[in-house]
Amino acid sequence: MSGAGGVVLQALYLVAAVSFIVGLRQMSSPVTARRGIVWAGIGMVLAFLATLAWLAPARLALMSAALLLGGGAAWYAARRVPMTAMPQMIAIYNGMGGGAAACIAVLEMSGPGGAAALPFTVLCLALLGALIGMVSFSGSLLACAKLHGWLSRPWVFPGQQWLNFAVLGGAVLLGLWLLLAAGEAGGGWLLLYFCLLALAYGVLMTLPIGGADMPVVLSLFNALTGLAVGFEGFVLDNAAMIVAGTVVGAAGTLLTQLMAKAMNRSLVSVLFSAFGAETAAGAGAAGEMRETTATDVAVLLAFADNAIIVPGYGMAVAQAQHRLRELADLLEKRGVRVRFAIHPVAGRMPGHMNVLLAEAGVSYDLLSDLDEINADFPNAEVALVIGANDVVNPAAREDRGSPIYGMPILDADRARNCIVIKRGRGRGFSGIENALFYADNTRMLYGDGQKAVAALVQEVKALE
Repeated sequence: MSGAGGVVLQALYLVAAVSFIVGLRQMSSPVTARRGIVWAGIGMVLAFLATLAWLAPARLALMSAALLLGGGAAWYAARRVPMTAMPQMIAIYNGMGGGAAACIAVLEMSGPGGAAALPFTVLCLALLGALIGMVSFSGSLLACAKLHGWLSRPWVFPGQQWLNFAVLGGAVLLGLWLLLAAGEAGGGWLLLYFCLLALAYGVLMTLPIGGADMPVVLSLFNALTGLAVGFEGFVLDNAAMIVAGTVVGAAGTLLTQLMAKAMNRSLVSVLFSAFGAETAAGAGAAGEMRETTATDVAVLLAFADNAIIVPGYGMAVAQAQHRLRELADLLEKRGVRVRFAIHPVAGRMPGHMNVLLAEAGVSYDLLSDLDEINADFPNAEVALVIGANDVVNPAAREDRGSPIYGMPILDADRARNCIVIKRGRGRGFSGIENALFYADNTRMLYGDGQKAVAALVQEVKALE
């Protein structure tokens, strides 16, 4: 678009882009994250309205219908989804973003004149966006299925990596063929095969990835979706898409690196080692698990000087965060210093524990990251672990044969007393034995997380 209208449109896109950046900056802290989401939402609405305002009337009805349909479905789903299913919802939305970017590329390449009508550079970017977007689409949907428990274990078979490379290589070769032979007969079939191979690669690369690596994989797919949107922004000459996609891609890439670092693993290891496929890896733990009662734990907590609570995904599954905040409030009234230790990869997505505890009304001042709180565990009277497993497993620090050796952990085992609330005696999601459960200073409180914490609340109240 040229003229004054074009200037106004680009100015609105610039304002939207600034809103995205401000929003993303504020999402870096739990204190300002809610405000950041509002800023990013304002930017998205502004970019969408600006696009509608300069749209041809013939397309306005279609765009409005798409907005009502997609926005309505998202609004309904967001209001009904439980917090434990938030990672699955994010995986679906992320996949939708990648799929939408890929669809833009396909439509541009199969429109009037086909791929031959596009300049060479634009065609390159369209193909890159289509490849990345489709990988992100199919991979995110499979990640959602794994997070939801429909596929509980990594799928590994002989020659899997060679097959993956062959499928990816085939997609790249078809992309090059489309690039060099644009406009020739049969281009439609080439584009179809290219899309199918890209979709297949997204599935194949996600199949061997275990549940413990899902936070890293979600971050990676988020980065891929951002890049795909940015590439298609160049194809459509849409500044808002370019900026938003680039920002999301860069942030997702950095987050992926940080998450992999928090697990002391390389991205290559996450993608190709099938972590979690071997359930008997690592040395077995010696000793026995010692059971305790809610009454004994309540007395220990009520008369402690300080206590550190370590939440994990089990807390999310049990929806115990509200009871946990009630317990922390009771202990603080008795003069116990209470803090929450948050591991970077606790849960099934980055920041999962922070979101759940914030929902329950736990003050941000009580939350401490691994680096901030690990030195305080030896001075803690009690470490209360609820639903956490690998992130407190001493094998990561001591057992060189363990698959998680080298991963930074929360040193709950170094507290004077450690209480573990756990549903049963089985191994965790990754299938690795946890030496913490057998330590001399550890006692196990078995049962549903929410019911166990509710019992602790009642017992502490009875001491008043």
